Amino acid sequence: MKKIQISPSILSADFSQLGKEIKKLEDGGADLIHVDVMDGHFVPNLTIGPPVIKALRNYTKLPFDVHLMISPVHKYIKNFAEAGSDIITIHPEATENLNESISLIKKLNKKVGVSLNPDTDISVIGTELKNIDLVLIMSVFPGFGGQKFIPETIKKIKDLKEIKDKNNYNFDIEVDGGINFLNSKDVINAGANILVSGTTIFKENNGDIKKNIEKLKSK
Repeated sequence: MKKIQISPSILSADFSQLGKEIKKLEDGGADLIHVDVMDGHFVPNLTIGPPVIKALRNYTKLPFDVHLMISPVHKYIKNFAEAGSDIITIHPEATENLNESISLIKKLNKKVGVSLNPDTDISVIGTELKNIDLVLIMSVFPGFGGQKFIPETIKKIKDLKEIKDKNNYNFDIEVDGGINFLNSKDVINAGANILVSGTTIFKENNGDIKKNIEKLKSK
């Protein structure tokens, strides 16, 4: 079984001191840094773009796990790759040709992820599962932090894990949305090996990041 990793979402960080916040996450035991990129079109919120990612790259050697919630996504992939993204995750609904976008990310020597919204079935990306490094299962509808976890996500994780094991695929299963101490164990036991969390990591236990990351990792 793959090692459990935590990818804290900087969406819940103090945006006036993002560099310092990322350093705190690294010191606290984060495995990746999750960067939510939203365009106000594909999802109803606006966040950050390549210049910010490029600036933040100087603050940590941890991999940048960049989730692109932008449409059309294909023409922006190169910009985010050059800015310092290590994993680039896209939505199948946001590109005219998913296979072409996956190929472009690979050509740029980045790991490729594909994200499934709560109402997007696994079958939508079935033919691409052999070509990707990560599947990001959204356990809330993307757009804003602090939402409640959708319980039906557990079955989706189990179904994906079953497909993965049956075909000997090697992709990571990442889950994002409403992850907290009450549901993290269920998510891990269902088959996820990367958990994205923002509010819980930054706010619980008086903002004790190290303690919160360790607690989320425990089964």
